[in-house]
Amino acid sequence: MILETFEALNPGTYMELIHDHNPKPLFYEFKIERPGAFEWEYLEEGPEIWRVAIKKLK
Repeated sequence: MILETFEALNPGTYMELIHDHNPKPLFYEFKIERPGAFEWEYLEEGPEIWRVAIKKLK
Protein backbone atom coordinates (compact mmCIF):
# COMPACT_ATOMS: atom_id res chain seq x y z
CA MET A 1 0.00 0.00 0.00
CA ILE A 2 2.87 2.40 0.75
CA LEU A 3 4.48 1.93 -2.66
CA GLU A 4 1.09 2.34 -4.35
CA THR A 5 0.51 5.61 -2.48
CA PHE A 6 3.98 6.77 -3.49
CA GLU A 7 3.32 5.94 -7.15
CA ALA A 8 0.14 8.05 -7.09
CA LEU A 9 2.10 11.15 -6.01
CA ASN A 10 2.99 13.86 -8.50
CA PRO A 11 6.71 14.58 -8.85
CA GLY A 12 7.81 17.15 -6.28
CA THR A 13 5.19 16.14 -3.73
CA TYR A 14 5.64 13.95 -0.70
CA MET A 15 3.83 11.63 1.64
CA GLU A 16 4.34 11.35 5.38
CA LEU A 17 4.71 7.97 7.00
CA ILE A 18 4.00 7.63 10.73
CA HIS A 19 5.07 4.43 12.44
CA ASP A 20 5.74 3.00 15.89
CA HIS A 21 9.24 1.79 14.96
CA ASN A 22 12.04 2.79 12.62
CA PRO A 23 10.90 2.09 9.02
CA LYS A 24 14.51 1.62 7.84
CA PRO A 25 13.67 -1.67 6.02
CA LEU A 26 11.20 0.31 3.91
CA PHE A 27 13.99 2.74 3.02
CA TYR A 28 16.04 -0.16 1.64
CA GLU A 29 13.01 -1.43 -0.29
CA PHE A 30 12.60 2.03 -1.86
CA LYS A 31 16.33 2.05 -2.75
CA ILE A 32 15.90 -1.25 -4.60
CA GLU A 33 12.45 -0.68 -6.13
CA ARG A 34 12.66 3.08 -6.88
CA PRO A 35 16.35 4.05 -7.20
CA GLY A 36 16.81 7.78 -7.74
CA ALA A 37 13.07 8.42 -7.61
CA PHE A 38 12.70 9.54 -3.98
CA GLU A 39 14.12 11.52 -1.08
CA TRP A 40 13.80 10.20 2.47
CA GLU A 41 13.79 12.60 5.43
CA TYR A 42 13.23 11.71 9.06
CA LEU A 43 10.93 14.26 10.70
CA GLU A 44 10.84 12.48 14.06
CA GLU A 45 13.06 9.59 15.18
CA GLY A 46 11.37 7.77 18.03
CA PRO A 47 11.49 6.32 20.47
CA GLU A 48 7.68 6.05 20.35
CA ILE A 49 6.82 7.68 17.03
CA TRP A 50 8.79 7.69 13.80
CA ARG A 51 7.78 10.17 11.08
CA VAL A 52 9.31 10.14 7.61
CA ALA A 53 8.70 12.41 4.63
CA ILE A 54 9.11 10.53 1.35
CA LYS A 55 9.33 12.88 -1.63
CA LYS A 56 8.74 11.72 -5.19
CA LEU A 57 11.42 13.09 -7.50
CA LYS A 58 10.31 11.69 -10.86
